[in-house]
Amino acid sequence: QVQLVESGGGSVQAGGSLRLSCAASRSTYCMGWFRQAPGKGREGLTTINGAGSTTYTDSVKGRFTISKDNAKNTLYLQLNSLKPEDTAMYYCAADDVRCGSWSDSNYDFWGQGTQVTVSS
Repeated sequence: QVQLVESGGGSVQAGGSLRLSCAASRSTYCMGWFRQAPGKGREGLTTINGAGSTTYTDSVKGRFTISKDNAKNTLYLQLNSLKPEDTAMYYCAADDVRCGSWSDSNYDFWGQGTQVTVSS
């Protein structure tokens, strides 16, 4: 089992920035960030594997940056140039086998989420 705890969400104005963190109880092969807006399905945003290779969905490429501190087993997501449509609950996910998938069924471990609200 892996426990994931997100933090760093909040309310910002459009164009602002936030940095999300996800503390993991142990290391895993893959970690990623997803989000879910009210009334919508969960959307995969970005992943990073054990070698440090990253993937990004088109909607956040160039604005969001994923990184990981292996010594602290902590995942980060830097959110820049935020837009009102980025408003959602942001979730950290992890898996020991697969990586790079946007399907949430491919991730065995999930955090409780942290809310990001962007006002215009």
